Amino acid sequence: MTPPPRGRRREPDPLLATIRRRRRDRVRKHRKRVAHFVAGTAIGLLLILVVSGFTGAAVWMSSCDLNSLRPVDVGQNSFVYAADGSLLGSIPAEKNRQPVDLRDMSKWVARATVAIEDRRFWSHGALDYAGIARALFADVRAGHVVQGGSTITQQLARNLYIKKPSQTFGRKATEACLAIKLAREKSKRWILNSYVNQVFYGNRAYGIEAAAQTYFSKTAKHLTLAQAALLAGLPQAPSLFDPFHRPQQAIARRDEVLRAMLANGYITATQFADTSADRHLHLKAGRLYTRIREPYFFSYVRDELQRQYGSNTVRSGGLRVYTTIDPRLQRLALAAIKSTLPYTSDPSAAVVAINPSNGAIRAMTEVSPGNPKTQVNFASSARRQPGSTFKMIVLATALSEGISPSTEYLSAPFKYDPSETGSCDTDPPTAWCPETFDHTYVGATSIENGTLRSDNTVYARLTLDVGPENVAQMAYKLGVRTDLRTTEGAYVPSMGLGSRVVTPLDLASAYSTIAAGGVYSKPMAIRRVILPGGKVDREAGWGVAKRKRVIPDWVASEVTRILEENMTSGTGTGAYFGATSAGKTGTTDNFADAWFCGFTPSLEATIWIGYPQGEIPMRSVHGIEVSGPTFPATIWRLFMEPAVKYAPSPKEFPVATHAPVWTSHTLQYAMSGGYYAPSSSGGTYSPSQSPSQQSTTQNGGNQGFVQVPGNGH
Repeated sequence: MTPPPRGRRREPDPLLATIRRRRRDRVRKHRKRVAHFVAGTAIGLLLILVVSGFTGAAVWMSSCDLNSLRPVDVGQNSFVYAADGSLLGSIPAEKNRQPVDLRDMSKWVARATVAIEDRRFWSHGALDYAGIARALFADVRAGHVVQGGSTITQQLARNLYIKKPSQTFGRKATEACLAIKLAREKSKRWILNSYVNQVFYGNRAYGIEAAAQTYFSKTAKHLTLAQAALLAGLPQAPSLFDPFHRPQQAIARRDEVLRAMLANGYITATQFADTSADRHLHLKAGRLYTRIREPYFFSYVRDELQRQYGSNTVRSGGLRVYTTIDPRLQRLALAAIKSTLPYTSDPSAAVVAINPSNGAIRAMTEVSPGNPKTQVNFASSARRQPGSTFKMIVLATALSEGISPSTEYLSAPFKYDPSETGSCDTDPPTAWCPETFDHTYVGATSIENGTLRSDNTVYARLTLDVGPENVAQMAYKLGVRTDLRTTEGAYVPSMGLGSRVVTPLDLASAYSTIAAGGVYSKPMAIRRVILPGGKVDREAGWGVAKRKRVIPDWVASEVTRILEENMTSGTGTGAYFGATSAGKTGTTDNFADAWFCGFTPSLEATIWIGYPQGEIPMRSVHGIEVSGPTFPATIWRLFMEPAVKYAPSPKEFPVATHAPVWTSHTLQYAMSGGYYAPSSSGGTYSPSQSPSQQSTTQNGGNQGFVQVPGNGH
């Protein structure tokens, strides 16, 4: 190449300029992370210095006395009662726990536990200051608690001695104080041995021996590397990683433990590769425990208690727990399910009902005809696609932004393809190509009519116009507690049609907020807890409704009005029984899940139907395809018609004190993108834009998509 003549300025190389710019960006980000770390570490060191000063240390260390405390007595069961005082069951102590010594456990148990819970356990003292600083930095960067810095010694102190663990500074300080004193009196081996013998592994198994028997029908001594890694990962979230009912999540968590063991040098790369390559759990369920009444609600209550008191106190602290569940509504829910799905080949169904005025859970149950002994709580834990029930949240988002329900949108298929390289003709499609459930279209129609038709193409366009991020924020406001982001951290437009998974409790809570006129109530399962000695625990706040207005009353009133109309002339007619009520159906792609979410002024109920094993199409159940307007609507009607007699007030929905405020908007997708021939029901229409003319960003850019054709009803 001939060099440029002297005196002529060389043209900048675009590639080199891009590389330099990216390098500068990385340097800036690195400096920002370092600054956060320094700030977090400084705060952590300041706290440590405060509590470790001469005077401060003396006062702090005298604030707890290990000798004056003793572990909770083994053998004093806790009892759980329904709202009418009838016994739901007991949380047993010694019965479900068999302590064994470390020498009688597989060597992998200790190694896996240390690797995932406290990797520097053998080298630090009672507290891991490096871990505390690391967790503090992560929390400061995230703006909320995302990591814990508790060591195994602290966790043991919490479960053995602190009867009411919480996140308050005082109790965390007491926990640290007790951990230090415990570490002075006991050896590391004793602490680890005690920890694995009392920690909760899920499915009513406390301690490693009970866990080994529960999941593998063997003793802890004979656990393999894979089995020990699986069990070691359960205490963090036993319901989330339940091997029986969430095997994929359990395998992912097991692999996380194996990676931690590899990083700690406890296993070789070959052992890691061989063990993680096995994608089967090889479970063999044991039979250690007896059945209890209302096991699904019972497990939810137990989890709530453990979060407040710690596992050891719950299972042997002599608590008397009075809940919000109404046995009459439980019986009605079971009867509605069994009369609708009576055969062993039928799919499972779950019901969760909430009092909108205070968030009290009045019914929570599930029937699994093909597997009546299943203990998974689908009502509160299982995450499935909600289908068109999620359109209520999109509607609330649009109304809150001042978009009138009479605004016209195009009912017609269209292609959303930000990359401009996708296609609707491939299998599977490489663009997002929403269609209606029955493949009929009406052209220009109002948002309100699109709701009654449960029109996917209307709601796909509406989601794009209001922005998926705003839809997600509305869902969180109303009561959804499941993360709606993809694995890449994005909120995708298909979320508006129900592509992101939620729990039935999520939807019940969200619809209850609408029923209450826009006031969210945190779901409440426990009314009162009586401590040993007869003292009522008032400090924990049991039975006190936690309420907050999250949307204007007129928004909730407009959503309710449209969903009332849906009961009499939309997709919800199969659920209507003549009373004041509102609701929405939902059916997911390939008929894998079917829903009905509805409410009266005094009670909300959400119905889910599907197979617990996974997303199995329900294309022929009693000879029909199961969608929201079929069995879910029927179960809702059979349950709610008699149930409202036990929830007599209020009689009417809240009246809005403010009038709707509609504003003009530039709606980019409202009438864009239709590209099919005349529909069978809507006549001929002409789209205002072809798919190739659509803009690919709106409200910050919606660059991701998930293909979910057929979500409707």
